[in-house]
Amino acid sequence: MTTSPRVLFICVKNGGKSRMAAGLMSDLAGDSIDAVSAGTKPGKSLNQLSVKSLDELGIGINQGSPKPVSDAELEAADIVITWGREATVEVPSGTELEDWDTDEPSERGIEGIERMRLVRENIRPRVEKLHSRLLL
Repeated sequence: MTTSPRVLFICVKNGGKSRMAAGLMSDLAGDSIDAVSAGTKPGKSLNQLSVKSLDELGIGINQGSPKPVSDAELEAADIVITWGREATVEVPSGTELEDWDTDEPSERGIEGIERMRLVRENIRPRVEKLHSRLLL
């Protein structure tokens, strides 16, 4: 019996980018890939604009609250994806680690839901490419 690959998406607060990536992967992959997320310094709540940007695609990520990265989550992951320079972790030997430094529209003065739509559209093709790669 084979098990689904497990992807752990990590950002600092686990309220936005990592949640969005896990939601996009879960929507795309269904049960073929186990996508989870966590934060290195989790915030107190989800980024509601991140939630709204995925809701526009019919993807719900509003369940639960931000959670910290745990040793158990790192051990269970086949691949760990970190978002940005601030989210750093040590992964167990044999676990693949990638850093996906995303575009940050706020650096160009773009805020609000438009910012989160741009972030979403920066994340989506990366998730699609990872999905294809993991199912080979």
